[in-house]
Amino acid sequence: MQQKIIILDFGSQTTQLIGRRVRELDTFCEILPYNKFPKDDPSVIGVILSGSPYSVHDPEAFKVDLDQFVGRLPVLGICYGAQFMAHTLGGKVEKADSREYGRAHLQTVDAENPLFRGFEPHSQVWMSHGDTITAIPADCRVIASTADVQYAAYASTTHPLWAVQFHPEVFHTVQGTQLLRNFVVDICGSKQGWSAASFVDTTVAELKQQVGDDRVILGLSGGVDSSVAAVLLNRAIGSNLTCIFVDHGMLRKNEFRDVMHDYECLGLNVIGVDASDKFFADLAGVTDPEQKRKIIGRDFVEVFNAEARKIEGAKWLAQGTIYPDRIESLNITGKVIKSHHNVGGLPKEMHLQLCEPLKWLFKDEVRRVGRQLGMPEHLITRHPFPGPGLAVRILGDITPDKVRILQDADDIYIRGLRDYKVRLSGEEARRVLAAGVPAAMTDGEIEVSLYDQVWQAGTVLLSTVRSVGVMGDERTYEHPVALRAVTSTDAMTADWAHLPYDFMAKVSNEIINKVKGVNRVCYDISSKPPSTIEWE
Repeated sequence: MQQKIIILDFGSQTTQLIGRRVRELDTFCEILPYNKFPKDDPSVIGVILSGSPYSVHDPEAFKVDLDQFVGRLPVLGICYGAQFMAHTLGGKVEKADSREYGRAHLQTVDAENPLFRGFEPHSQVWMSHGDTITAIPADCRVIASTADVQYAAYASTTHPLWAVQFHPEVFHTVQGTQLLRNFVVDICGSKQGWSAASFVDTTVAELKQQVGDDRVILGLSGGVDSSVAAVLLNRAIGSNLTCIFVDHGMLRKNEFRDVMHDYECLGLNVIGVDASDKFFADLAGVTDPEQKRKIIGRDFVEVFNAEARKIEGAKWLAQGTIYPDRIESLNITGKVIKSHHNVGGLPKEMHLQLCEPLKWLFKDEVRRVGRQLGMPEHLITRHPFPGPGLAVRILGDITPDKVRILQDADDIYIRGLRDYKVRLSGEEARRVLAAGVPAAMTDGEIEVSLYDQVWQAGTVLLSTVRSVGVMGDERTYEHPVALRAVTSTDAMTADWAHLPYDFMAKVSNEIINKVKGVNRVCYDISSKPPSTIEWE
């Protein structure tokens, strides 16, 4: 029986990050809405209560019946989870005089308590709350404090219950992983049996049983999720898998050719379809971003279905759906937040069953599985890329010439990011390593490319704008492009990447000199929120 930690989600933006940190401890976990605790599940070895945007005093605040697990299983409350347990079990939570947000240092720590075993003096933590605990339940005692927060952490003396008002899951809490390890491994007793190797072995066996001798169709995008799903299925069912890769004409420069070559080298049975003429014709004159997406989505389904019908005996449609896709598609009240291209059902006329071999994995776990399967590193570390491709990175209508301009500019930018090496240490190095980037630590530093340092990068063509320039003795009146690069852990929030000035100067100069139609390069320094990563 596979052990698991249940993470009850009270709406925090970092709930997924808690899940990722637990998985990094080779322990399976499942994120569930705060009111969906699974009763009578013998595989559950511990419970974590997440943070929340609410105060425990808000009328709409999320509440859970603690009797379901307190006293039965080890419990860790984080931020709102800590405050909710204190409030419910007889303590007191009040509005803080000022919002406690940002870095803090633990002034006193009970090093004998199993939750803080191995902690260093004055360890840095990250606070983010407007309320604060002013009294803890009668059966509890304080186990950590900061200069401003008396009850930074507390523990029960009668039950296996711990609570912290800081966020151990974020990188700014320097020993956060140690704290979670202490809880998950030492307190809950995880045997740490969840790994890329065990996932591959288990999933291949499950796929063989699920699919049997049936034929499976998989739509490839060139991205890491669908590619790993294809290689995993290929290992399980071999030639019974047929992959379809549709080129809508708005991929990156030479991407269709290069990715097809990669897939052939991996031994995949792939049908490549160049449908760019159809997509360009249907997009002619369309400028509205949402309309672009709808047209591309509709055309993709038409092209894909036409190819799929040629495959006799197909009974399954495989997708590269990953765990965050499923979490993001439903919020904790069960209402749809946003639709996902891999979530929401199949076209009825296809009459196919759904196969999602990666549905329990986070993005960094998908990459680890890809390495376990022996896939090339450049496929595994590819940045996220929008399904509509460059169509949503061109402001205004879409034409083959505009796509050509953007492809050339973007190719210079992405190649430059791959070629430029940087040395990282501290929090930045830990963030990059946690994302699965293979790098060796030397004297506390790692060397990686700028491409591996950022979460996502791309170029935007402002085709609705022209600016005056001078090349030689001639006046130009051409388009600007905007470069975008962000750092993130899950794409739910993102900050603009602080790229080196010499790199920016070199890339800008090369784009303007080599790409006909561009005479100005800008850099987007907007964070998410309030901006989105993509411009459209």
